[in-house]
Amino acid sequence: MRKLLATPQPLTLAALILDMLLAFVLSGLMAAYYARFGEALSNRVKFAKLLPFLTLITVLVISVIKSSLALSLGLVGALSIVRFRTAIKEPEELVYLFLAIAIGLGMGADQRTPTLIAVSLIFVLLILSRLLSPRLQRRNLYVNVQLPAGNDNASAPFHTINDIFSQHADFVDMRRLDQHQDTLQLTYFLKCKDQAALAGIIDAMQHQLPGSSLTFVDQNNMPGV
Repeated sequence: MRKLLATPQPLTLAALILDMLLAFVLSGLMAAYYARFGEALSNRVKFAKLLPFLTLITVLVISVIKSSLALSLGLVGALSIVRFRTAIKEPEELVYLFLAIAIGLGMGADQRTPTLIAVSLIFVLLILSRLLSPRLQRRNLYVNVQLPAGNDNASAPFHTINDIFSQHADFVDMRRLDQHQDTLQLTYFLKCKDQAALAGIIDAMQHQLPGSSLTFVDQNNMPGV
């Protein structure tokens, strides 16, 4: 076992199984961490389930082609034909995709010890970064505001809504605007200190924009968290 972990060897069934087991354990830990502590808005649990399989596929591909120049050139030709059109909307997803591929590359190339050390160091840095980051009692919310087209404040909804949010939230960022024939919908991302700030927003909106409706979504309770 120590020899398999320390020195690269020609492709054998035992080495391939060991590489895939180590890769699966590392990528599984990475996927669990991402599903639990990631900050992407997409369904992280569903995305995390795919990471170990991406790693195992990478291990298999690298293990097969690493000793054959012909197979390597064939892979380059195949990848030049296949086009991947799936958009990566979250930068965090790209980081974990690269980490999954890196684990597969390292294990597939029989670089077990460097891969184990490097990935362990990355995990430690991720955990330290999370522990040392400010952990204030804040509410990160997505707010959808819907206004009737005939509202008295419709001529300047941005100023009214922005003033209300700015008075009660620490951070305000408009993410989306939808203009329909009868309604105007705006989506904001807010960072509030506590529930009192949230209650203040609701009261101010009801007083200054009668007829408007609000929908609050806690970022930490969105699907995938």
